[in-house]
Parts: sequence; structure tokens; C-alpha cells
Amino acid sequence: MAVLAAVTGGALSAPAAAVGETPPGQVEFPTHCLPPQQAGLPPADGPTTARITVDDPAPRVGDTVTVTYQVAATPAVNPLPSELPADVLTPTGRVLLGGAQSGAVTVTGAKRNEPVQPGGALPAVTMTGTFTVTAPGPIALAPGPYTLHTGHLLDLDTVCTPATAAPVSERLTAAPLPTANLRGVTLASAYGTPGARVKVTGAGFAPGAAVTVAGRAGAAETADRVAATADAHGAVLAELPLTDRATTGVVAYEGTAWSAQRGTAPAAYTVVEPAPPPPAPEAAAQKVTATVEPGTLAMTQAGESVTLGAVPYGDGGAAPGRIGTVTVKDARGGPAGWSLVGKVTDFTGPGDVRIPGASLSWTPSCTAAEGSPGTCAAGSAGVVGPDGAVLASTADAPLTGGTFTVDAAVTLRVPPYTPPGAYTAVLTLTLS
Repeated sequence: MAVLAAVTGGALSAPAAAVGETPPGQVEFPTHCLPPQQAGLPPADGPTTARITVDDPAPRVGDTVTVTYQVAATPAVNPLPSELPADVLTPTGRVLLGGAQSGAVTVTGAKRNEPVQPGGALPAVTMTGTFTVTAPGPIALAPGPYTLHTGHLLDLDTVCTPATAAPVSERLTAAPLPTANLRGVTLASAYGTPGARVKVTGAGFAPGAAVTVAGRAGAAETADRVAATADAHGAVLAELPLTDRATTGVVAYEGTAWSAQRGTAPAAYTVVEPAPPPPAPEAAAQKVTATVEPGTLAMTQAGESVTLGAVPYGDGGAAPGRIGTVTVKDARGGPAGWSLVGKVTDFTGPGDVRIPGASLSWTPSCTAAEGSPGTCAAGSAGVVGPDGAVLASTADAPLTGGTFTVDAAVTLRVPPYTPPGAYTAVLTLTLS
């Protein structure tokens, strides 16, 4: 398909500490600062006082978090033999990640400083940057090295490195993306006489789970049920005798009772009364019976691939596009609704560079064709991800069915400086 996006932005300020109090998360660590060679000054060793804050302490996987690195005091000094003018100091640095996610966040600051006398300590600086959450769980943020660049008369860099690992200054806890229920059942036949045994095929269950397959009469279950066990791939095979003449469908679920989180939508089924015996030879009247047979639930999709817009190297940004239009045809004629769910793999590019599938988001739409007895609802706009999200669905109703057109605008976020090339992922749509 294409590449993904990253977003940058300003950080929100943390609550200020009272006068005389140490701000929450402020830490101190020994630092070795190397002045520029042109200055002819010795290294400066001493403590750095710093603080890290984030704009969202409880993000979800796929969210972008803004990080602020504040250096309140540094052993680094003015490298010039003369006064350093105002607003010529540019800071850059790194914030180190640990715990559920590792790596470093690059942060930068604006040119904003008061004048500094020769040999005077360089002033406090503030730097910001962003990173995308890729794993759930607690993430620790600690100050890393920073560089103080002065751009007056000469371009000079003072590089400051922690002499020992700096203590953790901020923590956040990332939540996983919500998972979609991909459980579903299909029937070998959509109707039968009382007592007929219907073959049931299920998919999407937890491997090895105990599964109950049961008849459904409207919103209530019947006494017709069998037990089954999901195989290593989450598939279920069962044969269910259906005797209740009020039966309208068949469901399957894990646990002691059906639930929307661990059960399937009903597969439509009708118990057909057996045909009456032919009349006696002397009877003149004849009874004529016609049967409307339920059909199937199926979908088709236009095209086999989606090409998204290009993103410039270095800047990053959003790569927009649309999925191939999906047409869902529900000819089952029963009360059961349906759900269309999508999930996407990671995007893989040159040199096996990966961009998380959680960076793909969509805005779905769904339209019922004229004359369709059922109505459809588009899924929520948001992240698709590897765990899946609902694209469109119809609810259970006394009469469902029809033809539905499903579409979605998609956006992929590309982090700055993602290596050039084509990035490809697989988007899978499942109808149940």
C-alpha cells in the first residue's frame, strides 16, 4: 500500500510548583560538558538539573505523545570571550525511553535566551519532540545528552553527556488498542424440518476454547445445543439437531452464556414444517405450497490494491487514500445482522524498515441500496491497527437484508526521516 504518518506539536505545560518546592519529576545527574574546540576552554563537569513532562500520561498504542525536556541548570558556560547576545542559543537533545518501549526521542528548542557574560553559566532551555507509542505497558522517560549551540560570530557546539545514567523523570502507561470480535458461524443449510441436523462451521475463537453451539428463537436461546472445542486455529466444527419450530438462527459462544464480546451473531435458520400427506383419492381439493428459500451473506470488493499519496522525506506527514469499495449482499432473510471488520499488518519497506500498522486510521461510510429492508451503520473513525476495527455493520432486527455499499477514506502517518521507498501492508476485511 503506502507509508504511515507521524505528528509533531507543542507540549502542554505541567502544573507549576509552589515557590521553594521542587517541581514533580525534577531530577539531578552528574554531567560532562565538552566546550567547542575553538573556545580553548577545559571540559565543565557538574550537575544538570532537568525535568521531563508529556502531554498525555495515558496514551493508546498508535497515539503520538509530545515530550518536553527542560534543563533548569547546566555546568556548561558561555564559550565566547565576549558577552553572548540574547536569542542566539539553540538547544537539542534526546530523551531515553525504557520499559515497554525502548529507543530515544529527539527534542529541539527555540532560540530564546538572556545575554550571558563571558564565562557565565548558560541559561535554562526547553526542548520538545514527539514519538509514536508502539507497545502497551509502562514506559519510563529519562534525560539523555543535550547540545547547546551558539550562533554568534561563530557556530559553536557545547556537548553535554550524563556521566552516569540519569534517573527516570517521567512515566506513562500505554493502553492497548481495543480488539474486535472476529467470531462467526456459517451453516451448511439455512432451513430444515424439525429434528434435522445442520452442520455448523465457526471461526475466530480462542484456540482450544470450549464453545457452545445453540439454536436461537428471536433474542432467546432454545434447548437445542451441542458442545464443541476450537482447534489450534480457532475453528469449530459441530452438528446441531434443531427441533424447536420457533428457531430463527444459530449462535456459538465461549463461556457459560452468549455475549457480544465472546459470541457470534446469529446465522439465519428456519425450521420448515414437513409437507402434509397427499389427499385421499376421492378428494377434489389440492393444497399448493411454495417455499422461499433463504440465500447467503456475501461481499465483493473493487480492485486488488490501494495506492496512497506520497510523503516527502524528512518532513513526514499524512498519506491519504481510499479502500476499494465493498458491496455487501445479505439475502438470508432472517433477523440476524452482520459485521464487516478490518485489520492491517505492519508496513514493510526497504531494508525491512517497519512502520506500525497502528498508524493506519480510517473514516468509514455505509449506504443501503434503495428497497433494502435493513439499514447499515458505518464504524467509528479511528485507528485500524493489527487487532482490527469495525468498518460497517447492521443490527439484529425482525427483518434484515439488502445490498449495502461500504467505503472508507484512509490516512497513514509517516514519521519524519523515514527512509525513502515503497512501504507495503495487507488490509484484511472479514464479514460475519
